[in-house]
Amino acid sequence: MSGPLLELRGVTRQFGGLKAVSDVSLSVPQGEVIGVIGPNGAGKTTLVNVITGVHPASAGSVHFGGEDITRRAPWQAARQGIARTFQIVQPFPEMTVLENVAAAAMFAGGARFGGEAEREARAHLEFVGLGAAAGQRAAALTLAMRKRLEFAKGLAMRPRLLLLDEVNAGLNATEIDQALELIRGIAARGVTILIIEHLMKVVLSLCSRIVVLHHGELIAQGEPQSIIRDPRVIQAYLGRRYAQGGTPRHG
Repeated sequence: MSGPLLELRGVTRQFGGLKAVSDVSLSVPQGEVIGVIGPNGAGKTTLVNVITGVHPASAGSVHFGGEDITRRAPWQAARQGIARTFQIVQPFPEMTVLENVAAAAMFAGGARFGGEAEREARAHLEFVGLGAAAGQRAAALTLAMRKRLEFAKGLAMRPRLLLLDEVNAGLNATEIDQALELIRGIAARGVTILIIEHLMKVVLSLCSRIVVLHHGELIAQGEPQSIIRDPRVIQAYLGRRYAQGGTPRHG
């Protein structure tokens, strides 16, 4: 495949008179880890919803692997290799951890029902550190374990692109460090990652490029060190204290 894995061309998503995303163009090469930052209400999750087909673009187009997927349903996007996690983690609570991941392997990853799906699910659970919890009900997991379950479900979909929506929200410092190592491990497998994140230490540690949204518009994109010095980003999101070397207000 030549060209970017994901390309947004003038994407706008409107809800009534509100433009939640406005004329966003973005190119994501294969194998890159890109951070998406911006204030609450900037349009970050809406952008992910447009990419995955939850809210089709009101204008512009979304291209994945060279194909126009602007009007594809979420299940079609998933089967093409686009997986996501959710900020509010909602596994199937009465199903076991193994059954949650096997379901993703069957319905989006293309695994056959039964043995193949279970074998794949166990492998993904071992990778994320949940192998010993395979038989537990998902409702019994801690928040950090549910976050890891989200990773396993995403990997079971055999993604080429993984969209992570604030996967570190609610975790303590140790759990965040563990999540960082897990994300690096996923990237090392060749999976392209787009991560929405408020914690700047996470973005700066993981990402080769950062894009910044504000009021639905893409106001900056580039290498991390150039982004944190951009006056528009400082004013809209980081604050002057962060720019002067103080503690960032976003982690």
